[in-house]
Amino acid sequence: MLKTPDPTELMLADLSQKYSDMEVSNAFLRLYESDARFGRAFASIHERLNGHFESINDRAETTGHYWAEQSREMLALVKETNDFLQALKHAGVDVHLAESYMAALKGCQSWLVRSGGSAVPDDFEQIEIIKYAPVLSRPDIEIKLKKSTVRHQLQLIGEGSYAKVFSFIDPDYGIKFAIKRANKDLDDRDLYRFRQEFDILKRLSFPYIVEVYQYDETRNEYKMEFCESTLRNYIKKRNNKLQFSSRKRIALQFLYGINYIHHEGLLHRDVSLQNVLVKTFSGGAVLVKLSDFGLAKERNSEYTRTKTEMRGTIRDPLLASFKEYDVCNEIYAIGWVLSYIFSGREALLSQTDAPSQIVRKCTAHDLVNRYQSVRELIGDVEKLEATPTSTDAPA
Repeated sequence: MLKTPDPTELMLADLSQKYSDMEVSNAFLRLYESDARFGRAFASIHERLNGHFESINDRAETTGHYWAEQSREMLALVKETNDFLQALKHAGVDVHLAESYMAALKGCQSWLVRSGGSAVPDDFEQIEIIKYAPVLSRPDIEIKLKKSTVRHQLQLIGEGSYAKVFSFIDPDYGIKFAIKRANKDLDDRDLYRFRQEFDILKRLSFPYIVEVYQYDETRNEYKMEFCESTLRNYIKKRNNKLQFSSRKRIALQFLYGINYIHHEGLLHRDVSLQNVLVKTFSGGAVLVKLSDFGLAKERNSEYTRTKTEMRGTIRDPLLASFKEYDVCNEIYAIGWVLSYIFSGREALLSQTDAPSQIVRKCTAHDLVNRYQSVRELIGDVEKLEATPTSTDAPA
């Protein structure tokens, strides 16, 4: 037996389909991307309302007259918007139009005429245009986060050649986040890399990779999770009391993160003590977080120019060209980081113990004698023997 179509669902499907082929700019689509069914319709109405409101504001200040054709289009848009909202309401879909826009629609209806153009009233008040926030919303599927009116002071916590990093406490969540902001004097190539860094981190999802949340195109900055320390500072402050088993766990978290990005087809190309962050928790537990992917490259990408200058904090002396950078060169930098984790000194381990042997294999002067993969390196670090004590802090 055929199922009888639901009239309400048919109506909603037709309403959504009506806007499916309408041309809408990404500037407005992005405001409604969370609503798969009606987002395009909302964006279309919002964009066209803004176009008319901007024109009306301009004509009010100049000629005081709104053209005939545009007057008819605006009246039609007012009717379309009201019919659209009414239809959704009858279908049980609760949609709100921003109060200022609803008031503007009612105000325009009072003086717009269909022929000969429309005289803008002398007492017309400029319409405040909303460009960067949605004016149509669905309370049934959305949550309204509070908007703080307090201007929060950013605290500078890090600075490099390409960007500055600030921290702040988010008023909605009451927790600390970080903001990474590109320096204003970056050339197009470095700005491209800054945005690429965000895009790479956004698609990665792993416990030992720093999380990023939102990119601001106007400021060239993005929000990311806050980590209390760099690996260098974390170990430097605790070096005299940090147990071997904790060092081993920190080393493995670091290596698991590197192994993950290699599995994803990426090379970090700037592994260093500053670019490994540490997130601390009560009780002494820590999470290692790889960050600073500004030089990261898809292993199969040809983006690096042949004559690009050598970059990165720890440079493999056997690397002749940055374009030729590969896993074995990454492992050289990894060796330096592991040496610091196990010794707390910024010099390569040179003893005969197992950690020193691992570091020597990472930094061997002949590429064929180095580890050929991080997975192989992880196997040797996992085999390291530690003797936990009751005072050994978890990591």
